[in-house]
Amino acid sequence: MSSQNADVLAQGLKPRHVRMLSIGGVIGAGLFVGSGHAIAEAGPAVLLAYIAAGALVVLIMRMLAEMAVASPDSGSFSTYADKSLGRWAGFTIGWLYWWFWVLVIPLEANAAGTILHSWFPQVPVWEYTLAITSFLTISNLFSVKNYGEFEFWFALLKVVAIVAFLCAGSLAVFGLMPGSSTQGISHLYDTQGFMPNGIGAVLAAILTTMFSFMGTEIVTIAAAESREPKKQITQATNSVIWRIALFYLLSIFIVVALVPWNTPSLMKAGSYQTAMQMMNVPYAKQIVDVVVLIAVCSCLNSALYTASRMIYSLSRREDAPAIASRTTRSGTPWVAVLLSTAAAFLAVIANYLAPSAVFEFLLASSGAIALLVYLVIAASHLVLRKKREARGEILSYRMWLFPGLTWATMVFIVGVLIAMLFNQQHRPEIIATGLLTLGVVAASRIVQRKRVARKNEEMVALRS
Repeated sequence: MSSQNADVLAQGLKPRHVRMLSIGGVIGAGLFVGSGHAIAEAGPAVLLAYIAAGALVVLIMRMLAEMAVASPDSGSFSTYADKSLGRWAGFTIGWLYWWFWVLVIPLEANAAGTILHSWFPQVPVWEYTLAITSFLTISNLFSVKNYGEFEFWFALLKVVAIVAFLCAGSLAVFGLMPGSSTQGISHLYDTQGFMPNGIGAVLAAILTTMFSFMGTEIVTIAAAESREPKKQITQATNSVIWRIALFYLLSIFIVVALVPWNTPSLMKAGSYQTAMQMMNVPYAKQIVDVVVLIAVCSCLNSALYTASRMIYSLSRREDAPAIASRTTRSGTPWVAVLLSTAAAFLAVIANYLAPSAVFEFLLASSGAIALLVYLVIAASHLVLRKKREARGEILSYRMWLFPGLTWATMVFIVGVLIAMLFNQQHRPEIIATGLLTLGVVAASRIVQRKRVARKNEEMVALRS
């Protein structure tokens, strides 16, 4: 292992790694399966929910990219919050973000294990879960290039699957798909209209769809480990609009055009599988299972990477145990990777040994973290942009219509959080996330006091 003074991350990600990460990072299992719940909730008007959520992500990414291009950092928005809002903000949002991805690890591993168990039932789910998590943990321990390589191929396969679906769906819409039992766009309005459950259902669907986009910001973390971070961040952010439009809006449009929104299988089998079955695509379930398996493995791989980099960054800022900043000779934060995986396994143990209410609270506690991250990014951008302008800095990459759009974004996020509080389905998430956040803020104050006391003792020792 390297000495602590040399514990820096390697710039091992190639341009193609970052490029494909930026493309595939926004594609998760939520698109292939979870979108069915949003469609069943809002009907064809779910498109409005995806447009609203997608617009929010585009604006947040633009703000984050401005800060990341000016100052690339593996801590990303946590570091920027530290610089703009105070030490407590960087500490709090960094640890909350780490916790979010730590919980993703066992959930995605269990999803992958469940799919594999359905193919080979002689092996229990937990063995698949353990094997997949262990394999990806080991690969992340060797080099960041391993993460980039795995994610490159995972993302490429996801993109190929979506493009194939878009091609088949487009043929079906125009009546050119051989053997399809559905065509045209009449299902956009012929089943109780375009907005069958009213505007309230669309607002509720926004809450559901918004979490599908979590992970878009990972590219600003990963780009810090590439040789040209500013260039990679700029290219990735410039492409976020067409990525959301193509992968989400167009594919969801095809689904709601071809499948009546109240089809029961949307909730059970997911949107892609239901649409493919109505198009009479052979082996639709098996195809979707393979794609979802790739998607969850990709998400698990990214969760391990992202959680480890965030706790590494916190450690470098003395907001996490110092040992978490240790790296191998190849520049991999091996302790941070192991700590993140260990925390994920503790969550799994809690699921089996603790009362069900405990694990339910753990899951709910991550429910609103995405929105808190977005709110902190916007607030940090507002402060840092004004500071840079006051110093006369020339920014090569800028947020549009500053500060109006930044303020509007913050108001929208606060509105969504309030809507979640008054929504019976999402209220437990707001309460659990709020309690967790208060706990982390309190911890940040304790750590800050200890840090100040230690420095005062050191100064007294030096004077004596």
